[in-house]
Amino acid sequence: MRWTDVPIHFIDFEGGAVSGVLELGVVTLRAGAVAETRTRLCRAAGRIRAEDSAVHLLTAADVGACEPFAAEFDFFAGLRETGPLAAHFAGTENALLKAVWPYPRMSPDFARPGGRVAEWGPWIDSGRVMAELYPKNESNQLEALVGAWGLQAELDALAVTHCPATRRFYHAALYDALAAALLLVSLLRRPELAGATVPWLLQMSTGDGRKRAGLQQGTLFA
Repeated sequence: MRWTDVPIHFIDFEGGAVSGVLELGVVTLRAGAVAETRTRLCRAAGRIRAEDSAVHLLTAADVGACEPFAAEFDFFAGLRETGPLAAHFAGTENALLKAVWPYPRMSPDFARPGGRVAEWGPWIDSGRVMAELYPKNESNQLEALVGAWGLQAELDALAVTHCPATRRFYHAALYDALAAALLLVSLLRRPELAGATVPWLLQMSTGDGRKRAGLQQGTLFA
């Protein structure tokens, strides 16, 4: 199963463990290109810490009239049924999803084609993939990688098309999801990686040897 054969859904959340998800951003790649995007603000489930607000620039007043994130189960479960979820260092997104819904519906196991699981993961993690393939990177943070790979202008052009005018910056959910998706696409444009499979990407998305061994054992082009 090549990486272009199924949709890949890049997700970014702004918020935290106390406030819950305050903003969601989703980018769906189809055949290796941005096909669909979605973003919205979500009412806080708890206090928004000042230090978090200083990063994502969202306040209680911005999200107070919005529908809560908990209304989105069908949307996210539907994504998981069609393709693997993805994020840049996916631990935060996975934790915030599981804090609201511990399990999705039964969905394909994209690590082991043919199987089915009731799990949000495993995730394609663009941060981990970059760290595994390029261990000498000075930084694997999203903004640093976009700059190092010369992708800033392309990202900003995508943001004009897809992001709200007031949310076209790092630490805005859809902007960050676009950045992560663009990084993966740019990486897999390289001739030596063009045949990458979804199971291989999932294996490369963990630095834990035991977890990697537990995923389907295959080769890059299997």
